[in-house]
Amino acid sequence: MKSYFLSLIFLACFCHLANGQSYVPEKADKRFKIQPVIQLKAYAFSTKDVTLSEGSPFKNAMDKDAAYLLSINPDRLLHRFYTNAGLPVKGDIYGGWEDSGLSGHTMGHYLSACAIMYTSTKNEVFRQRVEYLVNELEKCQKARKTGYVGAIPKEDSLFAKVAKGDIRSGGFDLNGGWSPWYTVHKVMAGLIDAYLYCDNKKALNIVTGMADWTAKTINPLSPELLQKMLKCEYGGMSDALANIYAITGNKKYLDLSYKFYDDFVMVPLSNRIDPMAGKHSNTNVPKAIGSARQHELTGKQSDKTIASFFWDIMVHDHSYVIGGNSNYEYCTEPHKLNDHLSDNTCETCNTYNMLKLTRHLFCWNPSSELGDYYERALYNHILASQNPENGMMCYFVPLRMGTKKEFSDPFNTFTCCVGSGMENHSKYTESIYFEGNEGSLYVNLFIPSVLNWKSRGVKITQTSSYPENGNTSLLIQTKIPQSFAIRIRQPWWAAKGVEISINGETIKTQKDSSGYLVLNRKWHQNDVIKLSMPMSLYTESMPDNTNRIAFLYGPLVLAGQLGTQTPDPVYGIPVLLTDDKKVENWVNPIANEPLTFKMKNTGMPFDAVLVPFYKSYQQHYSVYWDYFTKADWETRKAEYESEKKRQREIEEMTIDNFRIGEMQPERDHNLKASEQSYVGEALGRTGREARSGGFFSFEMKIMPEKANSLLLTYLGDDKGRIFDILADNVKLATQELKGSTTGKFFDIEYTIPAELLKNKEKITISIQANQGKTAGRVFGCRTIKK
Repeated sequence: MKSYFLSLIFLACFCHLANGQSYVPEKADKRFKIQPVIQLKAYAFSTKDVTLSEGSPFKNAMDKDAAYLLSINPDRLLHRFYTNAGLPVKGDIYGGWEDSGLSGHTMGHYLSACAIMYTSTKNEVFRQRVEYLVNELEKCQKARKTGYVGAIPKEDSLFAKVAKGDIRSGGFDLNGGWSPWYTVHKVMAGLIDAYLYCDNKKALNIVTGMADWTAKTINPLSPELLQKMLKCEYGGMSDALANIYAITGNKKYLDLSYKFYDDFVMVPLSNRIDPMAGKHSNTNVPKAIGSARQHELTGKQSDKTIASFFWDIMVHDHSYVIGGNSNYEYCTEPHKLNDHLSDNTCETCNTYNMLKLTRHLFCWNPSSELGDYYERALYNHILASQNPENGMMCYFVPLRMGTKKEFSDPFNTFTCCVGSGMENHSKYTESIYFEGNEGSLYVNLFIPSVLNWKSRGVKITQTSSYPENGNTSLLIQTKIPQSFAIRIRQPWWAAKGVEISINGETIKTQKDSSGYLVLNRKWHQNDVIKLSMPMSLYTESMPDNTNRIAFLYGPLVLAGQLGTQTPDPVYGIPVLLTDDKKVENWVNPIANEPLTFKMKNTGMPFDAVLVPFYKSYQQHYSVYWDYFTKADWETRKAEYESEKKRQREIEEMTIDNFRIGEMQPERDHNLKASEQSYVGEALGRTGREARSGGFFSFEMKIMPEKANSLLLTYLGDDKGRIFDILADNVKLATQELKGSTTGKFFDIEYTIPAELLKNKEKITISIQANQGKTAGRVFGCRTIKK
């Protein structure tokens, strides 16, 4: 979901928002009074039992994240919690979403991240951070005396109206609040993680009080009113409440979790109908996670269907090559991705949540398909969403050709993806290994690490230079010889097979029905398993365009490097000019530069260097590429030249050119805007929009002795927007944006009546949103002489 409450972030009305707990079932977990009632085939290892080894990009990402977490001042995150509880503040509020309608969500994510980082790193400072935050939240809860604790603006009146059945709800608005249940869930999720990962009993008491307050607020509502309330994004409330039920054993929390069940998405999913076209992606992923947890605790078949079917359609019908999904946070029609490449593909929170869902499904029925997706998304989206130098995160991981990643500011952004990003890079110890219900070991990911398998008294040390090559080794240390199976995932990309040796002797093995190579024998101290999985270069095409492809090497998506300057849209973004689709014939590795490749006599207008996508963070890049024959290219070249000519003619006719969204040009043009007006960026350009009832206006130079027109620039991605365009308070037009070519700007010209030009040097242009609609985005404005 993007905030229309906030000028910093432009995508506004569609915030995505993320789930909280990382928990999936662990074997004989005594923290829970209610154990799963379904037969689990695998169990997660606790993050405290797995340690990352030095030298991998994952260890670097975790280290950078740890440093960032420690740079954050907890008192500043608590600012509005104190204010809303009537207590003195101890620090100024942070910027970005923290001083807007989602205030408090970052604190929840931060609690989770610190709790998980404590178990992942064993650094006591993180446990101390958790303890401090929980103690302060307890003070706030006691001061409020309702069981609730939060930081949302006007939250008391907002939820009081909900309790009375006075509900005004839109996709991300509930009684004037920005997705308030989403933020409540973030706080609850952080407290649950404080309990699960740091054994903080106070955190459990606080979150139980919040659950009781939730019951008092929504239990009186009729089913009709509940459905009305659920029109507004509600995060992972069902997941949190199901976990509180499992921890406490009190069934009222399970019953309450099912109150957060909407008919418009959940019912179609339960009937195996894909409802996601045109739906906000990450509003819905947490719902599937909640159903997964409910299924584990109840055995309810419809919950299983919702979770598993949702995973299936999102992975196979709605995901890009990096494993991420959504464009401008919304899903397209199934398999229709070709025309949906932009600077706003693949919101990171979506994949954060999809990996959670994958972990649940893996516990139910381990399969290489689940492991393959997890590896693809972890390497090519989650890892690729972090700046490896300073640990900052991407909101979107853009896939437009010629785009560039944009990273968060340390203290003035705090979007949802900053919050989930704090967690993402704290928990790379998850899912490397699982324990089978019959006592086997699943090796799921090839990340250098050490597993302390306590139930067997076994230590497994995985050593690997992966992903620089497809080799890894497993050292087994056991005080007594013992028999068990080791199941190793054969990844999708290992088309040439996997060679395995034990203590230097090559062995043959077969995949089981789940796609895992099974080594079942008696293991002795210092046994060594070595795996060789030769990597190769290959391509994957768009599902709806076989001539638009991405390059991969092994598990890694490759990105073509296009330089640090914004590339020319005509001649700076290469295409592939070749009739030979055997990529190995014209993409070659560069000697002594691991995972680096160069095109050969194929790129037009130049051959690009390809590097792993996670390593591309300073340059503009392309992940997807178009194939062209020579005849096709000549046609495209002619189109480019025509567009260049048009742009030259516009420059010659221009009286005034206003670069909307940039600070100094907006000052120079005396821009004025309502609170509902926001600046954002797309395709390397800034633009401005206004929400329902909002406006922005600015002054433009004119030439009264000539016929003048107004030229406004829009983006083809925008649709369903209706607004009025006025010149000196006289309406020039009512404009409806119905959507055009995705990823392309276009201009519309409006004639300015001659009577409005007389005796003037400037004219005021106003963009006014119609009620219930959005105005813009407008990415540029010119006055031109005819």
